[in-house]
Amino acid sequence: MIVQFSRWGNSLALRIPAHVLRGVGATEGSSADLSVEQGRIVIAPRADPPRYTFDGLLAGITRDNLHDDQFGGPAVGEEIW
Repeated sequence: MIVQFSRWGNSLALRIPAHVLRGVGATEGSSADLSVEQGRIVIAPRADPPRYTFDGLLAGITRDNLHDDQFGGPAVGEEIW
């Protein structure tokens, strides 16, 4: 497939057809690694970073991975215990 470089501000851009993007699972807003390898432009989609929720993180706390108390000394200010 032949595509054409077009001006986009001070840069050049390529339009990537929708069927090509679908083929690699890319959508608007997803990210990719761009590199030059042996004189070729290589574009590789990146996996989206995991999305964490507070409740999900709390659910991962167990007795096995829970830290001991870190502040065992006496109060030195006006801490509320």
